Amino acid sequence: MMSAVTHLTSEELEAGLSEIRESPKDAGVVRLIVRRPQPGAREVLEEGELSLAEGLVGDGWKARASSRTKDGSPDTNSQVTVMNARAIALLAREKARWELAGDQLFIDLDLSASNLPPGTRLAVGSAMIEVTVQPHTGCNKFHGRYGLDALKFVNSPEGRKLNLRGINAKVVQGGVIRVGDAARKM
Repeated sequence: MMSAVTHLTSEELEAGLSEIRESPKDAGVVRLIVRRPQPGAREVLEEGELSLAEGLVGDGWKARASSRTKDGSPDTNSQVTVMNARAIALLAREKARWELAGDQLFIDLDLSASNLPPGTRLAVGSAMIEVTVQPHTGCNKFHGRYGLDALKFVNSPEGRKLNLRGINAKVVQGGVIRVGDAARKM
C-alpha cells in the first residue's frame, strides 16, 4: 500500500541532481520494465520482448494514434520511452510509483543529450534500441503524478540537457529484455 503522496520541492529536486549525474555513462542496468496495455493501465514485468513492429510486445503504443504522423499512425520515433532510474527514484520517492511515469524502460544510465545523442544505439538484453530525435517532455499527467516542481525540474534547461524526463527510442533489433539486464551504449 502506498502512503500519502508528498511531492518534492524545487530545492529537494535540485539536491538530488548530483546522484543523477553519477549515472553510468557506457553500461547501465535495467531496473524496471512496464507495459501499458491500454491508457492508464500498467503491468510491471520481469521480462519483456522488444519487437520491430510492436515496440514492447503487449504495450498499447501501436494502438495509439499520433499527431506527429501525417496519417495518425503510431510514431516509430517514440516506440519505446526510457527514463533514468535515478531520476524517477528521486521524483517518485517510492518504487511502486515509478510506473506512473508512463515509460516502458527505467535504466540506471546517463541519458543526457551529450552521452546519448540521437542515433546512439543501446544493446538491452538481446535487443537493440536507437535513441531518436523526438523530444520526451513532461506533460499534465506527469504534473499530476509528481507535482508542478517536478514538471518544471524535468523541463528546465538543465533537465532537458540531462533528459531527466527521459528519451524516445525505436527498436532496431528485436529480442528479450529482463530486469537486471545490462544496457550498453554501442
